[in-house]
Order: sequence, then structure tokens, then C-alpha cells
Amino acid sequence: MTQSSPTQRLLSIDALRGFDMLLISGGGAFLSLMHGKTGIPLIDRVAMQMEHPAWNGFTFYDFIFPLFLFIAGVSLPYSLNSAQMKGMDKPALYRKAFVRMLILILIGILYKNAPIPFFEPSQIRLGSVLGRIGFASFITTVLFLNYSWRQRLLWVAGILVSYYAALFLIPVPGYGMGNLSFEGNLVGWFDRTFMPGRLLQNTYDELAILTQFPALCLTMLGVMAGEVLKSAFSENKKLQYLGLAGLCSLTLGLLWGLHFPINKHLWSSSFILMTGGMAFLFMALFYAVIDVWGYRKWAFFFQVIGLNSLTIYLGYRFIGFNQTSELLFSGLYAPFPEQWHDVFQAIGTVGLVWLFLYILYRKGIFIKV
Repeated sequence: MTQSSPTQRLLSIDALRGFDMLLISGGGAFLSLMHGKTGIPLIDRVAMQMEHPAWNGFTFYDFIFPLFLFIAGVSLPYSLNSAQMKGMDKPALYRKAFVRMLILILIGILYKNAPIPFFEPSQIRLGSVLGRIGFASFITTVLFLNYSWRQRLLWVAGILVSYYAALFLIPVPGYGMGNLSFEGNLVGWFDRTFMPGRLLQNTYDELAILTQFPALCLTMLGVMAGEVLKSAFSENKKLQYLGLAGLCSLTLGLLWGLHFPINKHLWSSSFILMTGGMAFLFMALFYAVIDVWGYRKWAFFFQVIGLNSLTIYLGYRFIGFNQTSELLFSGLYAPFPEQWHDVFQAIGTVGLVWLFLYILYRKGIFIKV
């Protein structure tokens, strides 16, 4: 890990990353806690969007992690081109990306298992959010340095079609071909057969082996968005390309979902295209509002989070912000009905986390891998 100043970049990228990390780390929980407390149907519908479906289907909360994978890709053209300008050759870039992947895998294992049951390895969960980001970034780095955008687009198509074919054509013992149920899908059988350690859902783990491949396509799509933003195109042309890519990907995902259901647990090909399309459109919206139209002040709140995304992710796990919020603020919300206490505590937690990140921002401390 290093402590350094952030390099020059588009504010919209950091703001979108901050928006996403806020929902991953605590903002989503705050909205979910609002369910059933106000009697206002609209608020209840929004709160229900912060919960994952049991199996098939889609809510906005399903979009949060795919968006982060996409943003990781958006940043890659900037970081890799900067490294090349400093004299790093391809082997050095491969090594750097590989070491970063290993570090993220190890931190991810720590995050998912702390305290780690060292003497019961069968109870250690190896799949993790950070491990997936590391793997996707490494593979995407290799492809970015060796293939054109058209060739990489063919890689995305090939991976998604191959994944689709595998789930429909490879028979699962006891269930046969094309079984996409919770118990009978190929992903679950593969994880149970080849993935050591503990599986999150017992019968399979959505962050294990097979789903790594469709998931990395989101990072590859993000790279394409980053190339557009980094290009010499006019601002309007960049928005047109981002918008067109978003609409095409979203439409293809929805159409494919008629046969291959949209399913985050399986990271189905339709789910990848739909969330990838949404990510293009969100990137276009943030870029338009912040960097094209110049409405920048509101983005500072998210920028502070986005510049220290790893810090906020680990901080929520290993620093007692919730307990501190209760100690500091419970006396203020004690007179309110008890059903609201967890909402106020969540608000206090988000405020404390942002204050912590703001202090790091003012000190010029940006923790990265």
C-alpha cells in the first residue's frame, strides 16, 4: 500500500466511485432501514430496491458491485498510460497488476473471515469482493495491453456466449442440462466440486470460480468507457458514445434476459450486459453534469469517498463506527420512537465515516493497493 496524492483525473470518475462506495458501505443500509417506517409507499419502494432478490430478478442494489467493477475499468487506461509514460514496460505492468491481485485476494479473505479460523481451513471462505476486483483488473490489464478495443469487445462477447452455452449445455449430475435453479445450476456444482473452503450459500458461492469470467467483462466494458473519456473526442461526442454504448448494452441484456434470466447470484450474461449498460449511462450522466456542464460543488461529498474507496470499505469492517455513532448520538435520538433509532444511528455512522475520510483528504492521505 502507498500514501500519495491523487493524480490528475476527471472529477466525475471519483464522484461516481464515491457514490457507489457510499451505497456499498452504509448508504444502502440506511435506505433499507427506512422500509415500513414512514407509511409513504414511494419510500418503501426505494427501500426495497436496497435488498437483493432471492434468485432471479433485479433491484438497484444488484447494480452496486457491478458498477464498481466497471469503474475499476474506467480508471485503467489512465493508470496504465501514466505508468507507460514513466517508462514501465509490459512485463513490469503485468507484475504490478499480478501482485495487486494477490494483495487484494489476501485482504478479501481477511475481510470475509475475520477472525480467521486458521486451524479450520474448511471454514475459510476464499471468494471475496476484493478478490474479484483484483482478478478482473489483472485479466483486463493483460487484454488492454495486447488487444484493440474491437478485439476486446470480441473477448467480451466470447466470454458471455461461452458462459451462457456452458450453463445450458453442460449437464449437472443429478439435474441434467440447462437447470438454472438454486440447487441444480452448473455454477453451484462447479464450486462444490472444485472450490476449497466455505461456500457462502453452502451449495454454491456467487464470488467463487465460474462467475469470475462474466464478471470481469464489466471491467473490460469500463476500460472502453475510460478510453472514450480519455480520447480527443469533443465532449458531446464522448457523451454520444457513452450513451449509445449504454443503451445498446442495456437493450441486449434485457432481450437476452427473456431466455437467460437476469440473475446476480449467477452473474448471468444478461445481467452483465444490463448492468454494464446502466454503468455506461451513469458514467455519462456524472460526466455531463460535473465535467461538461460544470456543476462540481455537490460532487465534493462523493469525491472525498471515491478517493479512498478501499479505506471506507475496510473501515466499515474493522473500525467501530456504528458503536461510536451510538455512543455519541443515542442521547439525541432517544426521545424519538424506538423504530427510528437504527435509522438515526446509520445516519450518524455515515457522517462519522465521511468525517474520517475528509480528514485523510485534507492530510493528503490516499490509501491504495
